[in-house]
Amino acid sequence: MSRLPDTDFDSLLPPLALTRRGFIVTSLASGFALVAGPVAAQTAIQTDTKGLVAGEVKIPVADGSVPAYRAAPEGKAVVPVILVVHEAFGVHEYIKDVCRRLAKAGYMAIAPELYSRQGDPSRYTEISRLLSEVVNKVPDAQVLGDLDATVAWAAKNGGNTERLGITGFCWGGRLVWLYDAHNPKVKAAVVWYGQLVGDADPLHPTQPIEIAAKLNGPVLGLYGGKDAGITQDSIDAMKQALAKGDDDAKASTFVVYPEAGHAFHADYRPSYNADAAKDGWARAVKWFDTYLKS
Repeated sequence: MSRLPDTDFDSLLPPLALTRRGFIVTSLASGFALVAGPVAAQTAIQTDTKGLVAGEVKIPVADGSVPAYRAAPEGKAVVPVILVVHEAFGVHEYIKDVCRRLAKAGYMAIAPELYSRQGDPSRYTEISRLLSEVVNKVPDAQVLGDLDATVAWAAKNGGNTERLGITGFCWGGRLVWLYDAHNPKVKAAVVWYGQLVGDADPLHPTQPIEIAAKLNGPVLGLYGGKDAGITQDSIDAMKQALAKGDDDAKASTFVVYPEAGHAFHADYRPSYNADAAKDGWARAVKWFDTYLKS
Protein backbone atom coordinates (compact mmCIF):
# COMPACT_ATOMS: atom_id res chain seq x y z
CA MET A 1 0.00 0.00 0.00
CA SER A 2 1.24 3.47 -0.77
CA ARG A 3 2.09 5.73 2.14
CA LEU A 4 2.24 9.50 2.52
CA PRO A 5 5.35 10.78 4.32
CA ASP A 6 4.38 12.82 7.39
CA THR A 7 5.99 15.95 5.97
CA ASP A 8 3.76 15.94 2.88
CA PHE A 9 0.58 16.36 4.90
CA ASP A 10 1.96 18.11 7.97
CA SER A 11 3.42 20.86 5.83
CA LEU A 12 -0.17 21.97 5.22
CA LEU A 13 -0.60 22.72 8.94
CA PRO A 14 0.68 25.83 10.72
CA PRO A 15 3.42 25.28 13.32
CA LEU A 16 2.00 24.67 16.79
CA ALA A 17 3.66 26.49 19.66
CA LEU A 18 3.47 24.32 22.80
CA THR A 19 3.75 25.97 26.18
CA ARG A 20 2.89 24.90 29.69
CA ARG A 21 -0.17 27.09 29.67
CA GLY A 22 -2.04 24.89 32.13
CA PHE A 23 -4.73 22.42 31.19
CA ILE A 24 -8.32 23.45 31.85
CA VAL A 25 -9.49 19.82 31.87
CA THR A 26 -7.33 17.50 33.98
CA SER A 27 -9.85 14.70 34.51
CA LEU A 28 -12.92 13.43 32.70
CA ALA A 29 -16.43 14.35 33.76
CA SER A 30 -19.01 11.69 34.55
CA GLY A 31 -22.39 11.28 32.88
CA PHE A 32 -23.66 12.60 29.57
CA ALA A 33 -22.88 16.03 28.15
CA LEU A 34 -25.35 18.64 29.43
CA VAL A 35 -25.12 20.64 26.22
CA ALA A 36 -26.50 17.73 24.19
CA GLY A 37 -29.88 18.13 25.90
CA PRO A 38 -32.06 15.70 27.85
CA VAL A 39 -30.81 12.11 27.69
CA ALA A 40 -33.02 9.67 25.79
CA ALA A 41 -32.79 7.09 28.56
CA GLN A 42 -34.96 4.57 26.75
CA THR A 43 -32.46 4.19 23.90
CA ALA A 44 -29.12 5.01 25.54
CA ILE A 45 -26.92 1.91 25.44
CA GLN A 46 -25.03 0.96 28.58
CA THR A 47 -22.15 -1.47 28.14
CA ASP A 48 -20.74 -3.09 31.28
CA THR A 49 -17.06 -3.54 32.09
CA LYS A 50 -17.18 -7.30 32.68
CA GLY A 51 -14.08 -8.84 31.15
CA LEU A 52 -12.56 -5.43 30.53
CA VAL A 53 -9.94 -3.13 31.93
CA ALA A 54 -11.64 0.25 31.71
CA GLY A 55 -11.23 3.71 33.15
CA GLU A 56 -9.43 7.03 32.95
CA VAL A 57 -5.76 7.29 32.03
CA LYS A 58 -3.36 10.19 31.51
CA ILE A 59 -1.62 10.65 28.16
CA PRO A 60 1.76 12.45 28.41
CA VAL A 61 2.11 15.23 25.83
CA ALA A 62 4.77 17.87 25.23
CA ASP A 63 3.09 20.47 27.43
CA GLY A 64 1.56 18.32 30.17
CA SER A 65 -0.93 15.45 30.09
CA VAL A 66 -4.31 14.82 28.50
CA PRO A 67 -7.03 12.80 30.27
CA ALA A 68 -8.43 9.91 28.25
CA TYR A 69 -10.79 6.98 28.62
CA ARG A 70 -9.34 3.55 27.89
CA ALA A 71 -11.13 0.20 27.60
CA ALA A 72 -9.46 -3.08 26.65
CA PRO A 73 -10.04 -6.82 27.01
CA GLU A 74 -8.85 -8.06 30.39
CA GLY A 75 -6.03 -10.59 30.42
CA LYS A 76 -4.88 -10.11 26.83
CA ALA A 77 -1.30 -8.98 26.45
CA VAL A 78 -1.25 -7.21 23.09
CA VAL A 79 -4.37 -6.21 21.15
CA PRO A 80 -5.09 -3.94 18.16
CA VAL A 81 -5.70 -0.29 19.02
CA ILE A 82 -8.57 1.95 17.94
CA LEU A 83 -8.49 5.68 18.65
CA VAL A 84 -11.94 7.13 19.35
CA VAL A 85 -12.33 10.81 18.48
CA HIS A 86 -15.23 12.44 20.30
CA GLU A 87 -18.04 14.62 18.96
CA ALA A 88 -18.34 18.32 19.73
CA PHE A 89 -19.31 17.45 23.32
CA GLY A 90 -15.98 15.99 24.43
CA VAL A 91 -15.40 12.68 26.18
CA HIS A 92 -18.63 11.91 28.05
CA GLU A 93 -20.61 8.77 28.82
CA TYR A 94 -21.57 8.00 25.23
CA ILE A 95 -17.94 8.10 24.03
CA LYS A 96 -16.84 6.01 27.01
CA ASP A 97 -19.50 3.45 26.13
CA VAL A 98 -18.30 3.33 22.51
CA CYS A 99 -14.84 2.48 23.88
CA ARG A 100 -16.31 -0.34 25.96
CA ARG A 101 -18.19 -1.70 22.94
CA LEU A 102 -14.98 -1.79 20.93
CA ALA A 103 -13.16 -3.44 23.82
CA LYS A 104 -15.83 -6.15 23.91
CA ALA A 105 -15.00 -6.70 20.22
CA GLY A 106 -11.35 -7.33 21.10
CA TYR A 107 -9.71 -3.92 20.82
CA MET A 108 -7.96 -1.43 23.05
CA ALA A 109 -10.08 1.68 22.51
CA ILE A 110 -8.82 5.05 23.72
CA ALA A 111 -10.63 8.40 23.65
CA PRO A 112 -8.47 11.40 24.63
CA GLU A 113 -10.14 14.65 25.72
CA LEU A 114 -9.02 16.82 22.83
CA TYR A 115 -10.39 20.09 24.26
CA SER A 116 -8.42 19.87 27.49
CA ARG A 117 -6.39 23.05 26.86
CA GLN A 118 -9.23 25.19 25.49
CA GLY A 119 -12.13 24.53 27.86
CA ASP A 120 -14.30 22.09 29.77
CA PRO A 121 -17.22 20.95 27.57
CA SER A 122 -19.01 19.41 30.55
CA ARG A 123 -19.71 22.90 31.95
CA TYR A 124 -21.61 24.18 28.92
CA THR A 125 -25.37 24.16 28.37
CA GLU A 126 -25.49 26.23 25.15
CA ILE A 127 -24.07 24.69 22.00
CA SER A 128 -23.36 28.09 20.41
CA ARG A 129 -21.12 29.08 23.33
CA LEU A 130 -19.38 25.70 23.38
CA LEU A 131 -18.59 26.01 19.68
CA SER A 132 -17.37 29.61 19.80
CA GLU A 133 -15.48 29.43 23.10
CA VAL A 134 -13.97 25.95 22.90
CA VAL A 135 -14.47 23.81 19.81
CA ASN A 136 -13.57 26.35 17.16
CA LYS A 137 -10.41 27.31 19.05
CA VAL A 138 -8.87 23.83 18.94
CA PRO A 139 -6.11 23.69 16.29
CA ASP A 140 -6.00 20.68 14.00
CA ALA A 141 -2.25 20.43 14.64
CA GLN A 142 -2.91 20.12 18.39
CA VAL A 143 -5.39 17.30 17.82
CA LEU A 144 -3.03 15.37 15.56
CA GLY A 145 -0.25 15.75 18.12
CA ASP A 146 -2.45 14.54 20.98
CA LEU A 147 -3.54 11.54 18.91
CA ASP A 148 0.11 10.74 18.18
CA ALA A 149 0.79 10.88 21.92
CA THR A 150 -2.16 8.56 22.54
CA VAL A 151 -0.74 6.04 20.08
CA ALA A 152 2.64 6.22 21.85
CA TRP A 153 0.92 5.63 25.22
CA ALA A 154 -0.98 2.64 23.82
CA ALA A 155 2.22 1.08 22.49
CA LYS A 156 3.69 1.13 26.01
CA ASN A 157 0.53 -0.14 27.71
CA GLY A 158 -0.53 -3.34 25.98
CA GLY A 159 -1.61 -2.05 22.58
CA ASN A 160 -0.38 -3.30 19.23
CA THR A 161 -0.01 -0.04 17.35
CA GLU A 162 1.16 -1.85 14.24
CA ARG A 163 -2.54 -2.69 13.99
CA LEU A 164 -3.95 0.79 14.46
CA GLY A 165 -7.45 1.99 13.63
CA ILE A 166 -9.34 5.19 14.30
CA THR A 167 -13.01 6.17 14.44
CA GLY A 168 -14.80 9.40 15.22
CA PHE A 169 -18.17 11.11 15.26
CA CYS A 170 -19.28 14.49 13.86
CA TRP A 171 -16.46 16.92 14.85
CA GLY A 172 -14.28 13.90 15.43
CA GLY A 173 -15.21 12.38 12.09
CA ARG A 174 -13.55 15.21 10.20
CA LEU A 175 -10.39 14.72 12.27
CA VAL A 176 -10.37 11.01 11.47
CA TRP A 177 -9.91 11.81 7.79
CA LEU A 178 -7.02 14.15 8.61
CA TYR A 179 -5.33 11.74 11.00
CA ASP A 180 -5.55 8.92 8.49
CA ALA A 181 -3.47 11.02 6.10
CA HIS A 182 -1.13 12.11 8.91
CA ASN A 183 -0.05 8.81 10.49
CA PRO A 184 1.40 6.02 8.32
CA LYS A 185 0.60 3.51 11.08
CA VAL A 186 -3.17 3.82 10.48
CA LYS A 187 -4.46 0.64 8.87
CA ALA A 188 -8.21 1.41 8.83
CA ALA A 189 -10.66 4.14 9.78
CA VAL A 190 -14.40 4.54 10.26
CA VAL A 191 -15.94 8.01 9.98
CA TRP A 192 -19.40 8.74 11.34
CA TYR A 193 -20.91 11.81 9.63
CA GLY A 194 -17.75 13.91 9.63
CA GLN A 195 -17.53 17.06 7.50
CA LEU A 196 -15.79 16.60 4.15
CA VAL A 197 -15.53 20.16 2.83
CA GLY A 198 -15.43 23.61 4.38
CA ASP A 199 -13.72 26.96 4.60
CA ALA A 200 -10.12 27.09 5.75
CA ASP A 201 -8.88 29.24 8.63
CA PRO A 202 -5.51 29.49 10.39
CA LEU A 203 -6.37 26.79 12.94
CA HIS A 204 -8.08 24.50 10.44
CA PRO A 205 -6.24 25.00 7.16
CA THR A 206 -7.02 21.67 5.49
CA GLN A 207 -10.28 19.86 4.78
CA PRO A 208 -10.70 16.11 4.23
CA ILE A 209 -11.37 16.42 0.51
CA GLU A 210 -7.92 17.96 0.09
CA ILE A 211 -6.12 14.91 1.50
CA ALA A 212 -8.50 12.25 0.18
CA ALA A 213 -5.96 10.93 -2.31
CA LYS A 214 -3.26 10.42 0.35
CA LEU A 215 -4.78 8.11 2.94
CA ASN A 216 -2.72 5.58 4.88
CA GLY A 217 -5.64 3.26 5.59
CA PRO A 218 -9.00 2.74 3.87
CA VAL A 219 -11.97 4.62 5.32
CA LEU A 220 -15.53 3.43 5.83
CA GLY A 221 -17.72 6.54 5.78
CA LEU A 222 -21.13 6.24 7.48
CA TYR A 223 -23.44 9.15 6.68
CA GLY A 224 -27.11 10.13 6.91
CA GLY A 225 -29.13 10.94 3.82
CA LYS A 226 -31.12 13.53 5.78
CA ASP A 227 -28.08 15.24 7.32
CA ALA A 228 -28.71 18.92 6.61
CA GLY A 229 -25.07 19.80 7.27
CA ILE A 230 -23.43 17.29 4.93
CA THR A 231 -24.80 17.30 1.40
CA GLN A 232 -24.89 14.45 -1.06
CA ASP A 233 -22.92 16.68 -3.41
CA SER A 234 -20.05 16.83 -0.90
CA ILE A 235 -20.14 13.05 -0.52
CA ASP A 236 -20.06 12.61 -4.30
CA ALA A 237 -17.14 15.03 -4.55
CA MET A 238 -15.27 13.07 -1.88
CA LYS A 239 -15.90 9.82 -3.73
CA GLN A 240 -14.42 11.34 -6.88
CA ALA A 241 -11.36 12.54 -4.96
CA LEU A 242 -10.86 9.11 -3.40
CA ALA A 243 -11.11 7.42 -6.80
CA LYS A 244 -8.11 9.46 -7.97
CA GLY A 245 -5.98 8.55 -4.97
CA ASP A 246 -3.70 5.81 -3.71
CA ASP A 247 -4.75 2.22 -3.09
CA ASP A 248 -6.13 2.99 0.37
CA ALA A 249 -8.14 5.90 -0.96
CA LYS A 250 -9.62 3.72 -3.68
CA ALA A 251 -10.47 1.00 -1.13
CA SER A 252 -12.50 3.49 0.91
CA THR A 253 -16.27 3.35 0.70
CA PHE A 254 -19.39 5.22 1.83
CA VAL A 255 -22.68 3.96 3.20
CA VAL A 256 -25.45 6.58 3.20
CA TYR A 257 -28.60 5.77 5.18
CA PRO A 258 -31.49 7.50 3.37
CA GLU A 259 -33.74 7.91 6.43
CA ALA A 260 -31.04 8.92 8.91
CA GLY A 261 -30.01 12.43 9.84
CA HIS A 262 -26.92 13.76 11.56
CA ALA A 263 -25.76 12.00 14.75
CA PHE A 264 -27.82 8.90 13.96
CA HIS A 265 -25.51 6.73 16.07
CA ALA A 266 -25.89 8.92 19.18
CA ASP A 267 -28.22 6.60 21.11
CA TYR A 268 -28.67 9.13 23.93
CA ARG A 269 -30.15 11.82 21.64
CA PRO A 270 -33.41 12.24 19.69
CA SER A 271 -31.35 12.06 16.47
CA TYR A 272 -30.74 8.35 17.09
CA ASN A 273 -31.83 6.07 14.26
CA ALA A 274 -31.69 2.53 15.61
CA ASP A 275 -31.70 0.73 12.26
CA ALA A 276 -28.92 2.86 10.78
CA ALA A 277 -26.90 2.82 14.00
CA LYS A 278 -27.03 -0.96 14.38
CA ASP A 279 -26.19 -1.59 10.74
CA GLY A 280 -23.40 0.98 10.84
CA TRP A 281 -21.91 -0.52 13.99
CA ALA A 282 -21.90 -4.02 12.49
CA ARG A 283 -20.17 -2.68 9.39
CA ALA A 284 -17.66 -0.74 11.48
CA VAL A 285 -16.62 -3.77 13.55
CA LYS A 286 -16.36 -5.91 10.41
CA TRP A 287 -14.24 -3.20 8.76
CA PHE A 288 -11.82 -3.11 11.67
CA ASP A 289 -11.73 -6.90 11.97
CA THR A 290 -10.85 -7.15 8.28
CA TYR A 291 -7.99 -4.68 8.37
CA LEU A 292 -6.70 -4.98 11.94
CA LYS A 293 -7.12 -8.67 12.75
CA SER A 294 -6.55 -10.43 9.42
